[in-house]
Amino acid sequence: MSRLSLFVAAVLAMSLAMPALADDVTIGSLKISAPWARATPKGAAVGGGYMTITNTGSAPDRLVGGTTEIAGRFEVHEMSIDNGVMKMRELAQGLEIKPGEKVEFKPGSYHVMFMGLKQQLTQGQHFKATLQFEKAGKVDVDFAIEGLGAQSPPSGGGHSSGGMPMKH
Repeated sequence: MSRLSLFVAAVLAMSLAMPALADDVTIGSLKISAPWARATPKGAAVGGGYMTITNTGSAPDRLVGGTTEIAGRFEVHEMSIDNGVMKMRELAQGLEIKPGEKVEFKPGSYHVMFMGLKQQLTQGQHFKATLQFEKAGKVDVDFAIEGLGAQSPPSGGGHSSGGMPMKH
């Protein structure tokens, strides 16, 4: 085998071994980057989804919800710490993304919840969802499913909740 053939074979083998990142999607002035979800244990009723949304425009927009075939409901949530207890709540009015702002949906912060899961979220697989924005409208995204305890997509550097108690 020639050196070039060996190099091509090595690159191909490395690309197959690396997890696939979901594609970035743009709708109007909004860019949705690296949508991902955590794997769930068998029988779990809920799952969490994460991404980064950047508003490159001059007007605010708002993520107001979404849909996916893998769950009965799609909700926008926020986590916060109150007297040492991590609390999670639905943002019934959605989440505003201001002009020039980049909002990270990540564990321990803003995230989307897939409520009433119809199937287990299995690491290495993908699923489709439709995000609903107040002004930009609907956009389809592909969520990559990472490990059960993942804190960030493969290329990112997330953080952990530090083992704090959580109240839902």
